[in-house]
Amino acid sequence: MPKLKVPSLQQLARNWRPDPQKVKWQLVELVNNPPNFNYNALFGATRDLLVFKQPYADVVRGIQKIRREDLRANFLEVLPLLSEHFSNVDPEFVQSVDRRHYWVSKKLPVPFEPPLVYGLGGRLCFPWLSFWRAKPLQSEKLSLFVTMVDDLLLDDPDFEGATFDILDFSVRDADKGRELNVIKSAEIPRLPPAQKNEMLEIFAQGFALAQAELAGQPETESDRKSEGEQLDPNQPGFFD
Repeated sequence: MPKLKVPSLQQLARNWRPDPQKVKWQLVELVNNPPNFNYNALFGATRDLLVFKQPYADVVRGIQKIRREDLRANFLEVLPLLSEHFSNVDPEFVQSVDRRHYWVSKKLPVPFEPPLVYGLGGRLCFPWLSFWRAKPLQSEKLSLFVTMVDDLLLDDPDFEGATFDILDFSVRDADKGRELNVIKSAEIPRLPPAQKNEMLEIFAQGFALAQAELAGQPETESDRKSEGEQLDPNQPGFFD
C-alpha cells in the first residue's frame, strides 16, 4: 500500500490544517503525488562554502553537473544568495547536530535534524535553511514550527543562548525571483501550550485518518522502491 512517511517538523507545520479531515486530504494527496527531487545538493553546497571554504566557482560547477535542467536552474537561483550570506561568516567551529524526534503523539515521532551549527564571536549560531520556492511558513504555522524547535533544541543546555535564524530563500515577488529573507526566531511569537497541543492533536488525528485511508489503496510501483532511497529528512523530503 502507499506509505505515509513521518514528516519533518517544518513539513508538519507547512501541511498543518485547521481540522483533521483537511490534514488527511493534504497528506493523502501528497502521498499519491510525491515530489521527485530534494535539496541535498544545496545542503552540500552550504557545507562546501561554510566549512570547506571552497571557491564559489567550484561550487557552481558542481551544481552545473546536475542533469535535470529545471533543478539545475532552480539551484543556481539559490546559490548566489547562499554564497553572499555566508561570505563574511568565519566561524570558530562548525559541527553537525544529532537527529532528534518530536513526539506529536505516542505513535507519531517526527524527525528533526538541523543541517549544522557554528560558533561565531562566542555565540552558537543555528541557521535553518528553507529552500522552498513557494509557500514559506507564515503566521501560526511559523509560530508552530519555532515553538516545536524551542521544545527540542533551545531548552537543551547544549544550545543555551543559541541564535536561531530561518534563512528563507522563497520567491516573494515574481518579478524579482528568489530572495533571501532572514527570519529572526526571537521575533516570532511562540504559541501558548494549550494552542500548540491543540494544533498537534489535530495533525495527529489527520495523520491517523490518512493512514487508515491509504491502507485501503493498492500498492504502486513507487511504493516498492528500495527502502534505501531516502530523501533528505529536512526538505522537501516527503513534502515538497
